[in-house]
Amino acid sequence: MTGKKNIVFGFLFLVVTAALGPYMVTVVLPDVYEAQSARQDKVGKLQLMQSNDYEIDLEPLTASDIAKNNTSAILALNGHLNLASVVDAIKGGPHAHGNLEALLNIAVGLALCFISVGALFKQLISWAFILGTLLHSGVLYILVVFEQAWAAQLLGLGIGPILILLGLLMMGVAAFTGFKGHVVDD
Repeated sequence: MTGKKNIVFGFLFLVVTAALGPYMVTVVLPDVYEAQSARQDKVGKLQLMQSNDYEIDLEPLTASDIAKNNTSAILALNGHLNLASVVDAIKGGPHAHGNLEALLNIAVGLALCFISVGALFKQLISWAFILGTLLHSGVLYILVVFEQAWAAQLLGLGIGPILILLGLLMMGVAAFTGFKGHVVDD
């Protein structure tokens, strides 16, 4: 059964990529919330100063005090944006694409069970999806979660998405020519 490896791979890969959700919630988001609170505190203080014509207790603030508060607010804002970008990179990269490609492998594996075409063609379809997933969302995982810069070069080649698109094309041809509506023997 050619599609079995896609189904097994899809479920195992789904566990790995879906686990990024709890990782974000327990490891990354607390830091983001802390940085967000610091940002709100510093920017709020700056806004209060501005709304009071840069006076505290009717005493004008010095340029140095204004600059220090402005710098603190900018740094707090930057710290929050940097941490939030980590969450966005995980959500928009390996988490979303990995989940989608894992489910795509499961669907392809199931569909291959109902298609009667040459064994080599079915194997090409099967491996195109597995390798495409590993070379796309798998490499995204290495790049974003493990922060391995070399993975960006591999990702930049675009081999993973090309393999998945090629797999979709081959799957369409196979379904058009060999879909039987019942489980077939390989």
